[in-house]
Amino acid sequence: MLSFEEAAEYLDTVVDELPEVLLRELNGGVNIVPQVMRSNKNSALYTLGQYNKGGKLGRYIIIYYGSFKASFPGASDEMLKNKLREVLLHELTHHNESLAGIKDLEYMDEAQVAHYESTGEFLPISNFAGKEKGEQ
Repeated sequence: MLSFEEAAEYLDTVVDELPEVLLRELNGGVNIVPQVMRSNKNSALYTLGQYNKGGKLGRYIIIYYGSFKASFPGASDEMLKNKLREVLLHELTHHNESLAGIKDLEYMDEAQVAHYESTGEFLPISNFAGKEKGEQ
């Protein structure tokens, strides 16, 4: 499994390769921290990344390395890199939707967690496309 330092270096590389327009107004940047973060809604779920859309610290993304370690024990470096990239792009989607005043992905995330809580089945986020707030 990638070390914390290797994961941070990889994320820096991914961010550097992205078009600058995707990072506009992300004044707090992308940060990786060693902590494990549990989902606010269900302690059985880990939060891998989080977009923060304002306040005193501005707009920024946090990636929780500890949550990756807990969620993907024994994962190959390549698999972990793919997941890190996937989560970063997911959080950047939240950022760009926030700038546009859209909450589609936020609603999809909520529906995904609600589905898991009610059924114990974890489905890909794409299964919840087109859902309104509160729908599963």
